Amino acid sequence: MAINNNIRSPIVTVVGHVDHGKTSLLDRFRGTSVQEGESGGITQKISFTRYPLEQLKKACPLLKERKISLEIPGLLFIDTPGHAAFTNLRKRGGSLADLAILVVAAKEGIKPQTAEVLQILRANKTPFLIAFNKIDSFSGWKRHSSLKESIQNQAINVQQEFQEALLTFQGSLQEHGFESDLYYEIKDFTKKIALVPCSAKTGEGISELLFVLAGLCEKFLKTQLKLSKEAKGVILEIKKEKSVESIESILYDGEIKEGDEIAVASFGDPIITKVKAIEEIESLSLKFKTVKSATAATGLHLHLTNKQGLLAGMLFQKIDNNLTSITESFKKQISQSIKTDPKGIIAKADSLGSLEALLFLLKQENISVVRAGIGPVNKTDIVAAKANLEIDALNAVIVGFNTELEEDLEIVKIKVLTNDVIYKLIEDLQLWRKEKQASIERERMLSLAAICKLEILHNFTFRNSNPAIFGVRVAGGHLKSGITLISDDGKDISRVKAIQMDKSSVNNAEEGKEVAISLPGVNFERQLADKKVLYSDIGESEFKKFKKNKDLLSSAELQALQEIADIKRRVKEDWGI
Repeated sequence: MAINNNIRSPIVTVVGHVDHGKTSLLDRFRGTSVQEGESGGITQKISFTRYPLEQLKKACPLLKERKISLEIPGLLFIDTPGHAAFTNLRKRGGSLADLAILVVAAKEGIKPQTAEVLQILRANKTPFLIAFNKIDSFSGWKRHSSLKESIQNQAINVQQEFQEALLTFQGSLQEHGFESDLYYEIKDFTKKIALVPCSAKTGEGISELLFVLAGLCEKFLKTQLKLSKEAKGVILEIKKEKSVESIESILYDGEIKEGDEIAVASFGDPIITKVKAIEEIESLSLKFKTVKSATAATGLHLHLTNKQGLLAGMLFQKIDNNLTSITESFKKQISQSIKTDPKGIIAKADSLGSLEALLFLLKQENISVVRAGIGPVNKTDIVAAKANLEIDALNAVIVGFNTELEEDLEIVKIKVLTNDVIYKLIEDLQLWRKEKQASIERERMLSLAAICKLEILHNFTFRNSNPAIFGVRVAGGHLKSGITLISDDGKDISRVKAIQMDKSSVNNAEEGKEVAISLPGVNFERQLADKKVLYSDIGESEFKKFKKNKDLLSSAELQALQEIADIKRRVKEDWGI
């Protein structure tokens, strides 16, 4: 197994739904127990795992058994908290990850975050395999000498439960456009996604998972794994520990040395800085060690002379008399990443990669974005959202992925939604827009007419006529000044001239309110003394509009509308409801 010094380690991103076992799987690879120490068992930060060839051979005896020779120097795994790292693993033209392991809990199948990952994998054209995890959760599962034997030799009831879960998952995966099969059944790995059943808890299937992973890297990725002389990388996170700020990053090509001058992409001209010191992730560890140089692919903490304006998700490259071409390349990449529309909502994220992923998924949901940026939601974003109130109130919203609000922001009449789980953020946005649309429709509908049922309060007659002034309770709907009232026998009574509530004039009164109304041309004793209720007069076209939008009406409004229809029907206006 001769290592080819011109080939770098493949970058493998471990992704999947929360709590499906991503970190536990990596713990099993490296023989540590990071996951137990995490808050709530959920990964809190990006972590690298350098997995050298020697460890790969040790953990995967199948390589020796099958006499398979590898040229790759090992693997670089990246565990992701949600999608913070996954979405930052971007470079111009696609994903920085050479390959991904999608971790799925066997009994749970495709969850919202899994579906989101599949969308991003497809968009980035990232090859992947599936760790069909937690097979030990099948009641009565027994381990055999090999994974294939385990799958084929379970008790009938266990076999049935496993096959049902597998087929259900494969069907769901097919709906997302991916054909799949168990790894040992696949003849052509370019046509089907390999499924490797495994258990991070017991270790079963881990050797087979590494075997398939190494085989895919060796067979399909060697061309793109060739090292060039140019040091290139991407910033994943800007970390501050004990007042020392370091740049957590991945070097994905070339070699970087202490003292090198590098250019870092930004929204303007590149940021020029020098490498003061380099810390590299140690093999099979979460610890970093100080080194003079590092070769791709590897995880680094870079200490730079100029950190002003650095943003997560941005690319960096060593300068070697080529600053002009680097600048052009960076500008092209950013312009391709952030494309906005003539009108739409405002979107913010914590990094370029996160913003790119957010814009991609919003586009998938046919949601336009007029303004997009990196960093906290600020006053300029608020102004832009308020401007949308006049254009389209559905766009008077700001969504923030993995980002916060600046202090002392005044948020009036607009909506700000933030979340560090991208699919939940989009769900919240869709729900808000649905509710806002219903509210807009309701306001527009109620502006045309008012459904209103009034109970006459006979003990509160303040004036008999010219005009008649008396008390009513709004039993259903909405009372507005200017509407015409009818009696329960369909006769026109009068137009509401004025409404008074708590000795103050008002233009409307909501359901449940008791108010005094003024009706010109009405003699209360002669026309209303024997009446108990009054209704708003609704024309046939307005009635049909209310009927069409019944879901926007309260139960009291629906009841009042039914009673008005019954009155109209009795006076030969056959509307129906």
